[in-house]
Amino acid sequence: MVEMIETAAIMHQAGPRSLVVVDEIGRGTSTLDGLAIAWAVLEALHSALRCRTIFATHFHELAALTDRLPRLRPHTMRVKEWKGNVVFLHEVAEGAARRSWGVHVAELAGIPTSVVRRAATLMAAMEKHSGAFGTASPISSLPLFAASTAEGPANSTDTEPVLEALKQLDPDTMSPREALDALYRLKALAPPCEQQPA
Repeated sequence: MVEMIETAAIMHQAGPRSLVVVDEIGRGTSTLDGLAIAWAVLEALHSALRCRTIFATHFHELAALTDRLPRLRPHTMRVKEWKGNVVFLHEVAEGAARRSWGVHVAELAGIPTSVVRRAATLMAAMEKHSGAFGTASPISSLPLFAASTAEGPANSTDTEPVLEALKQLDPDTMSPREALDALYRLKALAPPCEQQPA
C-alpha cells in the first residue's frame, strides 16, 4: 500500500518538467498484477505526463515496449562473464540486458551456495517454460511445487522435487549450518507420510 500511495502521488503531481525516479513498482503483488501496474504507469509517465523518468522495474518485460513508446530508452549495467564468474563493470550502457543477473548478485551477497544453486535450477525451469514477456508458466509446472499440486495419493512425481533438490547439494562445500538448512528444506519438500493406525 505504501508503494501504491507513493506511486499515486507521483501520478497526480508529475508533469513535463518533473524528474521521476521509481523502483520496483508492482513487485509486492502477483506477477501479472505487478507487471500490469508497472506497464500502465510507464505508459502514463511516457505519454500522458511526459516527464523525464528513471524507471527500474520489470526491466526485461518493459524494455520490449520501445516499439510502442518512442521516447523509451532502456539502459543496463555492463557485465562481463569471465572464467565462469560474472563481473559487474560499474558502467551504464544503452540497451537491454540479454539476461538477468539476480542469481549472481545473490551469490555475491553471500547467500548460501545450496540456495544459489537451487535458485539457478528454478530460474532455468522458469526460462524454459516462459510465456510472453518472459513471465513464468503456471506455478504447477515448476519442480518446487509439483508435489503440492499433484492430485490423489503420493506417486513418483511427488518425490521429484526432493530428488532434484538433493542433486543440487554439494556436501563437501557445505558448512554444518548449511547442511542443517538443506535438511530442513528437503524435509519440507518431501510428500507427507501416511500415519499408521495405532
